[in-house]
Amino acid sequence: MDQENKSSLSNRRSPILEYAVWPGWRLLMQDAGLATSPVLRRAQLPGDLFARQNVRLDPANFFRLWEAIEAEARSLDPGLPAPLRIAQVMSSDWFDPELFAALCSANMAGALDRIAKYVKLIAPMVIRIERTSEHTTVVIDFMDSTIAPPDVFLAFKLVFFVQLVRLATRSPVQPLRVSWPSPPGDEAESLIYQSYFGITVTSSPLATLVFAAADVERPFLTENHKMWTFFEPSLRQRLADLDKTAGMVERVRSILLETLPAGEVSMQQVSRKLAVSTRTLQRRLQDEGTTFQQTLDSLRDSLAHHYLRNTEMSGAEISFLLGFEDSNSFARAFQAWTGKTPQTVRSEIRRTQRLPLADLRE
Repeated sequence: MDQENKSSLSNRRSPILEYAVWPGWRLLMQDAGLATSPVLRRAQLPGDLFARQNVRLDPANFFRLWEAIEAEARSLDPGLPAPLRIAQVMSSDWFDPELFAALCSANMAGALDRIAKYVKLIAPMVIRIERTSEHTTVVIDFMDSTIAPPDVFLAFKLVFFVQLVRLATRSPVQPLRVSWPSPPGDEAESLIYQSYFGITVTSSPLATLVFAAADVERPFLTENHKMWTFFEPSLRQRLADLDKTAGMVERVRSILLETLPAGEVSMQQVSRKLAVSTRTLQRRLQDEGTTFQQTLDSLRDSLAHHYLRNTEMSGAEISFLLGFEDSNSFARAFQAWTGKTPQTVRSEIRRTQRLPLADLRE
């Protein structure tokens, strides 16, 4: 085996210690008044970084990007740290797989579970969740301990969680504890974060957030959020819009559209939301010439094609939003539906999109 092949094999066996950069960040930064050009110049990164697809950065470059975002934010307003500046414009209009899956959850408890699974697909990070009858603790850890993450990144992750629960519950949820290794030493900055969180940020070895149990169980009120406009109209019809004459297949599809991103795909979960027994659900679907599994597969197939056509999400990210346990399960299912792999279908779609009109007519 030559040296190049040995190196390639070694790389495949090693854990991937890279951070994904979602293209939607460019729009979020623009909404926050942060121009991407000076940020990328500060970070010494390519000027077209946010226009590229499937961007992954090693920890050094990723953390330098966050430090550049903070420096740019400080140059615009020294009194408003970048995490809080971004939090001000974070809303359910912004399509990001992590935020989407979280907002489709029933509550913060479910959202945290989904985020903990999703983060493994996009970063060498681990989100640990510890629950008691009184509170839920969220701890952020990193697989690579050789490079310490900057404070701005840790602060943003904790701000993201707090902003998420406030956005989704429409309540001024206040955490019981917020801490990271080097909390703000400047009194003015410390007071800014204290004003946002409602408590003083303290020091801890790892970034940590503690919520009251009652707050993580508050129901999310975001099932009608505007992210559903991301879907094609034929996939966006919701259960609330269906009249009493709508068939059971249509109702099941509407429920699944809401619950798939949250990982809820069982017949028992759908039956509970429809307020019918699983036996009644099975019988009604059989009367309409189908089964629960066929309905689920059909919807997943439609959504998978939509994601492959309209996004650059990886197979693992699509698998996550379709409620599969892992990307291999999704790939096997997709091949059973279509006879092709997701990668093949995406390549065919891209090739068709590049063809001249005359070639399409042939």
